[in-house]
Amino acid sequence: MSALAARPDWTVRGAHRAAGSWLRRPVWLVAATVACVGVPPGRTVFGSGVQITAGDYASVLLVLAAVLLVARREAEVPRAALIAFGPLVAVLAVTTMCSTDTVASLPGYLRDVQIFVLVPLAVVVLVRDRRDLAIACSAVLGLGLLEAGYGIWQAASGKGASIGGQAIRAVGTFGAVDVMAMSIVAGFAILVLTAFALAAPAHGPVAVVAAMAGLGVLAVALALALSRGTWIALGAAVVLMLVVYDRWVAVRALACCAALLLVALAGLGGGSQAVVARSRSIAGSVNAPDQSVSDRYNLWAAAGRIWEDHPLTGVGVKNFPAYRDTYATIELSSGSETEDPVNGYVRQPLLSPHNQYLLVLSEQGTVGFAGFAVLVAAILRGLWTRRDTRDPFWLIGAAFMAFLLINFLYADLGGPTCVLTAVLLGVAAARALGPGTGPSVPERR
Repeated sequence: MSALAARPDWTVRGAHRAAGSWLRRPVWLVAATVACVGVPPGRTVFGSGVQITAGDYASVLLVLAAVLLVARREAEVPRAALIAFGPLVAVLAVTTMCSTDTVASLPGYLRDVQIFVLVPLAVVVLVRDRRDLAIACSAVLGLGLLEAGYGIWQAASGKGASIGGQAIRAVGTFGAVDVMAMSIVAGFAILVLTAFALAAPAHGPVAVVAAMAGLGVLAVALALALSRGTWIALGAAVVLMLVVYDRWVAVRALACCAALLLVALAGLGGGSQAVVARSRSIAGSVNAPDQSVSDRYNLWAAAGRIWEDHPLTGVGVKNFPAYRDTYATIELSSGSETEDPVNGYVRQPLLSPHNQYLLVLSEQGTVGFAGFAVLVAAILRGLWTRRDTRDPFWLIGAAFMAFLLINFLYADLGGPTCVLTAVLLGVAAARALGPGTGPSVPERR
């Protein structure tokens, strides 16, 4: 009887210990959210292209946890973060109210607030120190390595997405419906591991070997993903990271990468031909664009014309598809085609201009663009004023922002990797604006 009476008290004490452990290190919720991004998305789509994924559900719990901690005064939102994210909330509300179809814009408004405000702010709140930054970034790296390994297997076994009649394109758990998602995840993981690798010599030769092996796996998967846009943005971001860290390290690293690339292409078999063909098509995008690039040019022109006619607040979030055919030329195809063993053949409509800047300008006008510009400028300013070129977390934040700003020139935010992008935006904001995450030592001159 006494044992039974003591058991509830033990259970309560255990619950209190578990709650206390969670409160001491709530960043594990960030890591869990990152892991959920890799859960295969369903095929159900709500509204105008809005897809709810496991990452979205996890991000809701992440935001609620941050709100709970702030309400209990066990965490706080830095004032600098409020100044950075606050104007965007107001701007999104204004452009939604001024939309030509407010009801259709509401899902887009909620999505933008989720990805660009709530999730990044939650990460800023939950990331309290540099150890938390390490946990969040390691989660991104772990997801990238798992997706890379699965993508390599897909390409090697002929179970990837179809390209040129061969199912050799690595797409990870995301499938051909989100054909670029795996390349984005692998690209983010490369940014994280490159920064860690620069700090690896201080942790011994084992750490260096492990970092190089991980980078090799990620690089092969990224090559087999055949995503030209990710190659360009990632290449520029990594070069920036290396040059900022040390110019001579950059020269040696790039020379080694070029040599390893030749070796890797020789070992990829039939996949190497697809990699070379996609690489050559980048150079031909100006003079002889393929259908994908040609459609992108037409979408850009249509978005520009929409902005010209609705310069102040645009036509409203998620309303680009309704105006696309009115402003596009007849050369624009009706959609893109994807195929893989899981989803089969799918024809997807072109719901955005594939340029984040033009998407914001056409749907939210100059007012909306100004809100996003304030956020980006605040994070970049914070990174600049708190810079430490030997700090891997600063390098990750700077390289991620470079990747995002370059990638937005020919792509927009969409698909299951939105939540992962929001988490990394929060990591960059935490390093730039959050307390306790700055350089541990003064910057070396």
